[in-house]
Amino acid sequence: MGDALDRLDAEITVCRRCPRLVAWREEVAATKRAAFRDEEYWGRPVPGFGPHRAPIAILGLAPAAHGGNRTGRIFTGDRSGDVLFAALHRAGLANQPTSTSSDDGLTLRGTRIFAAVRCAPPDNKPTPAERDNCAPFLHREMRELVPDLRVVVALGAFAWAAFWPAARAVYGVAPARKVPFGHGTLWRADGAPALLGCYHVSQQNTFTGRLTPGMLDEVFARAKELAGLS
Repeated sequence: MGDALDRLDAEITVCRRCPRLVAWREEVAATKRAAFRDEEYWGRPVPGFGPHRAPIAILGLAPAAHGGNRTGRIFTGDRSGDVLFAALHRAGLANQPTSTSSDDGLTLRGTRIFAAVRCAPPDNKPTPAERDNCAPFLHREMRELVPDLRVVVALGAFAWAAFWPAARAVYGVAPARKVPFGHGTLWRADGAPALLGCYHVSQQNTFTGRLTPGMLDEVFARAKELAGLS
């Protein structure tokens, strides 16, 4: 299993299936943000991060232009990551509360993080075609996690929607009718991991108070319970 995930990660990092995303991620990596002008940007698709055997998965939308697209690690080097990893640390799922670079010593416990789309999209909005181009990566990653995966935390409605094709492809399971996204919404079915909704850790949500640290703590406490982690 570990070798298969390593091969998948390597394949993801050289993908060029979506011309618009390739052009954008490389443009951002070349022009840079002033605060990071002395850094070398990753500028490629961003693979998953975390142990190969994980009962909890966190599914996001896509890397941030000056976060994961800069550092090469999902949710790393931006405000969203600051909020997410602080919460994971409080929950005992991360060894430190910050994620600033790919070599900062961060490790996760029983948790793997990946995105529905692996390249940073303009305005954080992938097109339906780009989502579909990237879906096979998500399906393959979830397939490798099958022996251990017990719960998927979907960060936002986009990730929530991306879960259903993966559930059908990997587990052969689908709900009889559409399940609307909601913070704290839980979907369960025999033979598949539970799906737990959480507002995205975007600045739009955290700065306005729509998503608070306490709300995140409740989500990860529930995820640990569902995963059987003490």
